[in-house]
Amino acid sequence: MADVLALVDDLFFMSKMTETARQVGVALQTVSTGDALLAAAAASSGTPGGPRLLLVDLNAKAGALQAIETLHAEGNPLPVIAFLSHVQVDLAERARAAGCQQVMPRSKFTMELAQILLQAKS
Repeated sequence: MADVLALVDDLFFMSKMTETARQVGVALQTVSTGDALLAAAAASSGTPGGPRLLLVDLNAKAGALQAIETLHAEGNPLPVIAFLSHVQVDLAERARAAGCQQVMPRSKFTMELAQILLQAKS
């Protein structure tokens, strides 16, 4: 079972996340749509060994913000960290309002990726 569940549809960035997770010893499951994130989160809800952290690329083309809103409305207990382009101030505010505990620019997320992934191990 995955320690971290991530919604990301950029194949190059997905590869970077997967490799970083492998290097730090964190099990990562990626999905490419908001619907797939909701399904994976529901399937693992309350399951021992299920994800302890959700990562969401707000620039994913298929329902990223809507998935966060749905998770929040359903009482999702998992922390959600979202990332996006630094110029998307309005989208960042909408993500915070939707229930993200942390929203950061992609550049900062990339620099801190290993530490972010390790949060799921503690």
